[in-house]
Amino acid sequence: MDTSSDRIANPWGTRTPYARGAPWPVRTDTHLREGVTEQNVERWVQAASLLHSNGDAMDIAVREGGIVGVRGRAADRVNRGRLGPKDLYGWQANASPDRLTRPLIRDNGRLVECDWDTAMDRITARTRSLLDERGPGSIGFYTTGQLFLEEYYTLAVVAHAGIGTNHLDGNTRLCTATAAEALKETFGSDGQPGSYEDIDHADTIALFGHNMAETQTVLWMRLLDRLDGADPPRLVCVDPRYTEVARRADVHLAPRAGTNVALLNALLHEIIRTDRVDRTYVEAHTVGFEELAARVEDCTPTWAADICDVPAAQIERAADLLGGARRLLSTVLQGVYQSHQATAAAVQVNNLHLLRGMLGRPGCGLLQMNGQPSAQNTRECGADGDLPGFRNWQNDRHVADLAAVWNVEPERIPHYGPPTHAMHMFRFAEQGSIRMLWITGTNPAVSLPELSRIRAILAQERLFVVAQDLFLTETAQLADVVLPAATWGEKTGTLTNADRTVHLSEKAVEPPGEARPDLDILLDFAARMDFRDKDGGPLIGWHDPESAFAAWQRCSAGRPCDYTGLSHERLRGGSGIQWPCTDEAPDGTARLYTDGISFAHPDVCESYGRDMVTGASVEPVEYRSLNPDGRAVIKAAEYLPPHEDTSEAFPLQLITGRTVYHFHTRTKTARAPELNAAAPDVWAEISPAEASAQGLADGDLVQVTTPRGAVRARLRTTAIRDGMVFLPFHYGYWDTPAGHRPPDDGPGRAANETTVTDWDPVSKQPLFKTGAARVTLVSRRAGGTGIRTETAENGS
Repeated sequence: MDTSSDRIANPWGTRTPYARGAPWPVRTDTHLREGVTEQNVERWVQAASLLHSNGDAMDIAVREGGIVGVRGRAADRVNRGRLGPKDLYGWQANASPDRLTRPLIRDNGRLVECDWDTAMDRITARTRSLLDERGPGSIGFYTTGQLFLEEYYTLAVVAHAGIGTNHLDGNTRLCTATAAEALKETFGSDGQPGSYEDIDHADTIALFGHNMAETQTVLWMRLLDRLDGADPPRLVCVDPRYTEVARRADVHLAPRAGTNVALLNALLHEIIRTDRVDRTYVEAHTVGFEELAARVEDCTPTWAADICDVPAAQIERAADLLGGARRLLSTVLQGVYQSHQATAAAVQVNNLHLLRGMLGRPGCGLLQMNGQPSAQNTRECGADGDLPGFRNWQNDRHVADLAAVWNVEPERIPHYGPPTHAMHMFRFAEQGSIRMLWITGTNPAVSLPELSRIRAILAQERLFVVAQDLFLTETAQLADVVLPAATWGEKTGTLTNADRTVHLSEKAVEPPGEARPDLDILLDFAARMDFRDKDGGPLIGWHDPESAFAAWQRCSAGRPCDYTGLSHERLRGGSGIQWPCTDEAPDGTARLYTDGISFAHPDVCESYGRDMVTGASVEPVEYRSLNPDGRAVIKAAEYLPPHEDTSEAFPLQLITGRTVYHFHTRTKTARAPELNAAAPDVWAEISPAEASAQGLADGDLVQVTTPRGAVRARLRTTAIRDGMVFLPFHYGYWDTPAGHRPPDDGPGRAANETTVTDWDPVSKQPLFKTGAARVTLVSRRAGGTGIRTETAENGS
């Protein structure tokens, strides 16, 4: 058991070093409410984390009908008993006194309580009138990365086959869309090739824009234990901030924001120049090598150094480590995904592994990481702008297969174009073609870019907004109907983490008041709308989490994300299991592509790919011509300058990100006393040199201004690259007198007051890391800094 008592000051706890190839030792972390001991806990209920993407398995402690703590599950493959700070303390939000307990409807401009029938009747009446008057394209759904698989799948059926709309996406568009798109571009399908266990075997680990220490604290514990054990891996870190990861790295590259493609092209140039290419693997399993070689021929470290402002010698040193690795693991997250040329950069990391032949073996892994706990499920189930089961919307046979699963005509499933991504959905709402937006478990009034615009869209009288959530968030305050939802610990379902591990999270306690599980709400809506299949039977034939999971198994059968070997019963006790899990692989699949590339064949692939510059879809005939045998696609990309650069008026690059103590918009974590006390308010980071040039000091109140808006925050000087300013994006207004907006429309505390409405052309992921800004003094600090020194992540 971890004996470290303060997991705020030391988020990673005590070390349990181990050598390469050895199993990761067990360390069981527990946190119980004061006065509760393990001996007087009445029962322990199986669960998994809902506050990050690592998928930590845990047990919920229950006493007198309430949650009183958590304990890590020692048998689990993901965490071996360990829990991070958000795991240990975040459960307290469930019992917050301001939980929503009854539905609300807007009456004469005010939200007032009502019963469920009144709220649902209002929603179904508006849905029917819009379908009659404007058609299915007038209705959109915007969901979260925190529901269960069973709920996402039900939502996908309701939206695509019930309503018939193409407008279904999630806030995973903000954090994981590029991960999915990069995997499709290279391998033809989503699904992480690697496994967390690759950390146990790798001799070199590269983290591209991934502050693992703060986004996936337990995975960082695993890496720390390897670093402190015998035969530690060498570490390459790409991040403009000097994070905990950078402190442990053998090489730390801190490029200018928006220059990742230039840096990666230089690394690939060096791999090819020094003949570190596995030619046998490339010839057997890939197409496109010659095009890549030609593209990067002139992308020398000296060339990249001028663009990235990174010493050429450091680029050469990093390339030497990557090129000399015998077992290379790479991870990628928001420093790539939320920056300029996001998909193009992520694809170049894939190219690195293809060139080196580093796939499908222990320690040879690639993890295009997720930002949220069930982001993988949104992608599998079709709740994020894809079709369920990694089916290809351009492939008529895939659409017909899905129609057969749902027993509807293929024409009923909208596939006239790609499913609508979130940024276009809000644009359509702004323009008036979308007239109803059902928002589930997320808070776009804080999390989307250019918040003044988002607030104006949500406040439109013609837009009917449904908010389904735990609390009266900034978004819920603008809604027409608010539905109180149950959350983790109050309902049952499955979660799939970033390395394809499926966990079961069971109901431990009753939800407060009249709050209902999201699955129950969706099933109720479907019943009230009387959605039918082509034979006149109910479109949705399931009624609870287990029967919903069984329906999903049928949908996933034979697809890359095959769940047919899993069930709720199979997942009870013991460890989570990685998909695909089938009769042929009854214990799951540790790594994909162990025998070559499996999912890129034109008849199987989820996507034919997109143009790296325009985002235009590749036509089926073009893909078949390029890749008739279904090999991995080595896709080259030219570096292009960011759309918004610095100027005399805005001389700094702005990036946003997170702190280890908070999740998303603080809806839960700010209601956990330890987490909120650790990071109670927004701050701004610049380098000591930037602060000195402007006569600023730690603790000064400063204003960060961009062409979109301004944020006021206390200043911290940190080891961030010169010419850059960092803001954590978690902070909104629900816990301020203003409620859902900046005070008197002046400078706010939400970082997204300042960010730009722009997105990657391929993944459609918003770019939170390419804006231009200036920092000015508002007032001097009043004696001591009163400032903590924790780091924060370059990502969402």
